[in-house]
Amino acid sequence: MTARNVSVFYGAKQALDQVSIDVNQDKVTALIGPSGCGKSTFLRTLNRMNDTIPSARVEGEIALDGEDIYAPAMDVVQLRARVGMVFQKPNPFPKSIYENVAYGPRIHGLASSKAEMDQVVEQSLRRAGLWEEVKDRLSDTGTALSGGQQQRLCIARAIAVDPEVILMDEPCSALDPIATAKIEELIAEIKGRYAIVIVTHNMQQAARVSQRTAFFHLGSLVEYGETSDIFTNPREVRTKDYITGRYG
Repeated sequence: MTARNVSVFYGAKQALDQVSIDVNQDKVTALIGPSGCGKSTFLRTLNRMNDTIPSARVEGEIALDGEDIYAPAMDVVQLRARVGMVFQKPNPFPKSIYENVAYGPRIHGLASSKAEMDQVVEQSLRRAGLWEEVKDRLSDTGTALSGGQQQRLCIARAIAVDPEVILMDEPCSALDPIATAKIEELIAEIKGRYAIVIVTHNMQQAARVSQRTAFFHLGSLVEYGETSDIFTNPREVRTKDYITGRYG
């Protein structure tokens, strides 16, 4: 995905100013910065989640495989299948574990038989590192799982429609350290298969899971580059001050 000069307004208030980023297919991109700096706003522009806010206006261009995602002809339902989203709080549907994963492939017509759907569900749960824990209780409700399992279920649900990009908005902030470690392991395992963009307030997590990092401050993209460079040799004073804990 490529974003060029993306600005976002909520009514008269400008939340993002002229942000340009390339999201690489085989890398994890972390968005870091203090609260209210525009990270989540930018993440939401990548699959048009801001469309749900009446006062939101997006300027600039965002392209997926060279296609303008804000073009009038773009099918937003299709776009959100290609660009999946995992939210801060796990939000499984109030359905069975099986139905949580099968829902997307069913509405997009990705499985033509029960056997094919079973395969999609199993493969998605395996990729999300959850199959062994839930394979004997697929008919149980997804909301009965632990927080960390629910989040992996939401990742399995995103994976099930075979997206190109997965967006994660602080996916571990509601989880304990053990569940967080499992999500981080999962991100490392699936990173070659999908382009992943993760918003995190945890700089150690950004350093662990990502290969590229973008630092946002007051609605602007301050610096974007290799994660190792951003954390050890930032070019901008504001980046250095944030990473060393001067503010944030």
